[in-house]
Amino acid sequence: MIMGKVQMKDLDNLNMLVYLCEVSSQKITDSFRHAFNGILLFIKSERNAKIHFMATVIAIGIGLYFQLNPTEWLWILLAISIVWIAEMANTAIEELCDKLSPEISSEIKKVKDISAGFVLIASLFALAVGTTIFASYLL
Repeated sequence: MIMGKVQMKDLDNLNMLVYLCEVSSQKITDSFRHAFNGILLFIKSERNAKIHFMATVIAIGIGLYFQLNPTEWLWILLAISIVWIAEMANTAIEELCDKLSPEISSEIKKVKDISAGFVLIASLFALAVGTTIFASYLL
């Protein structure tokens, strides 16, 4: 590009940049749409998701009632997030295992048991966080 003058090749580069930005923003929009769709599918189709949803509502409700401080909110939200992530990962792994191997398999059972362990560890962490924080308000 010559200072003060725009050459045709620069317009092509600019058009390409604009195009890439549009494509990129569309991909980002699609990614978010797919992610939210996955969360909704998870909540609608999985019994444990409904349980976690109710536990989330209760924990947030109790937190609002007791007016938790910002640090306590961070711990509660971290615990909630970890449980949701673990449960969704477990569900995805189980679904994939069921599709890959519909018959009973000791290898698939091992994978499913390990992924169920994700949820147990996350739930125990959430229980510890909730007990630690809410006990001080209840006692």
